Amino acid sequence: MDPEIKHKPGILLVSNFLFHTSQDLQVTRGVCDELFHQLKLAGWPVIQTSSKENRFNRLFDIVRTIYFRRKEYSITQVDVYSGMAFIWAEVACWALHLLRKPYILTLHGGLLPTFAERWPKRVRRLLQSAGKVTTPSTFLFSKLKIYRAEMTLLPNPLHIRNYPFNHREKLLPRLIWLRAFHHVYNPTMAIDVVLLLIDQYPNIELIMVGPDKGDGSIQKVKQKINKHGLENQVHIQGKVQKKDVPSWLNRGDIFLNTSTVDNAPVSIVEAMACGLCVVSTNVGGIPYLLSDGKDAILVESENAQEMANAVQRFLKNPKFASSLSLSANLRAAEFDWSIIFPRWESLFQEVLSCE
Repeated sequence: MDPEIKHKPGILLVSNFLFHTSQDLQVTRGVCDELFHQLKLAGWPVIQTSSKENRFNRLFDIVRTIYFRRKEYSITQVDVYSGMAFIWAEVACWALHLLRKPYILTLHGGLLPTFAERWPKRVRRLLQSAGKVTTPSTFLFSKLKIYRAEMTLLPNPLHIRNYPFNHREKLLPRLIWLRAFHHVYNPTMAIDVVLLLIDQYPNIELIMVGPDKGDGSIQKVKQKINKHGLENQVHIQGKVQKKDVPSWLNRGDIFLNTSTVDNAPVSIVEAMACGLCVVSTNVGGIPYLLSDGKDAILVESENAQEMANAVQRFLKNPKFASSLSLSANLRAAEFDWSIIFPRWESLFQEVLSCE
């Protein structure tokens, strides 16, 4: 089927679409939101579900949409996460199977391989039931291929044009941390890095950007800042709008990713697009996303000293920093929507052609 023809079959997207309806500034816009927007721009009739904040109301809304709007779509894309969210995907796919509707699964989250080890039969059954399975990272692909050998790698895209590139050639000790304040992202490690560097770099600055996920992590960060008198060195910005992320990133020269669990974080690609020098822990999917010494420096999880050493390496070696800044920007360009979206269209068409 030619993607340029006037009539295109309807598509149903099943995911968390809280961004458009929630008044909570902690709710962020996901890749699924942008995929919905791109499909509409390309002329595909597209439906999304669900925007209900309560999890059980969301599940009911998903099933209701699948059934009552069944005449409006021919194919469905379902996001799959671990934990309770996996049940939502199972129920959605069960309903789609009853209606004989083909569907594509998209795997998400650094914890999904651990979940699969605990529930291998459920994961295998769900993945085998789909027309196609996509994953945004080589990490998930490699970890979950025992449950479904044939999968398609479709990275989480960005509009690279929205991220002005600033070539870092001579760096200042200005650090940026951009992630949710949650224990799996280990935000206190960034404070430890500042403590290890402050004697050598009294002018060091750290800006921490991201929503508070309510598990007490941001309180621990603030306590450590107060305990060590770092109020002038560390600034907690909190949640910012997506459109403002590039300007915040470009306030720094070095990007810190301190995660203990991760998959294919968009925040790292955003930093690379802006030309920041990236230092990240080597957990989960990170080593599949970044090349140590080429477009980033990778360090062991929870090793603040190793991360501080990496920051020093950038600051003391401008030629090395300049090279990584350029390489990171080139790597980020591979994630542009102009490259990834046509692959989504081809995937929908391929599954539909098999029906």
